[in-house]
Amino acid sequence: MNGRTDGRTDGQTDRQTHTQTDRQTDRQTDRQTDRQTDRQTDRQTDRQTDRQAGRQAGRLTDRQTGRQAGRQANRQTDRQTDRQTDRQTDRQTDRQTDRLTD
Repeated sequence: MNGRTDGRTDGQTDRQTHTQTDRQTDRQTDRQTDRQTDRQTDRQTDRQTDRQAGRQAGRLTDRQTGRQAGRQANRQTDRQTDRQTDRQTDRQTDRQTDRLTD
């Protein structure tokens, strides 16, 4: 015997040591894999969030630009309408004045 009182041989001890080492290695590998997977998932989530935020910001900018363009178009239309109305009023006034003076 090898001087042990527990009845185990060196072969059993070696197997137990290898088994324990393998388990520890497996756990470390699992933890490392989990960390990498978590990082990748976090990065993907961040990218997706950034894309969505960008799209929303783009839509908001488009809406604001559209509103501003609409307001400018309305102002221009109003100015043109006012000018035409003023011209028509002036012509009509001139005609009436001409009739009265004739």
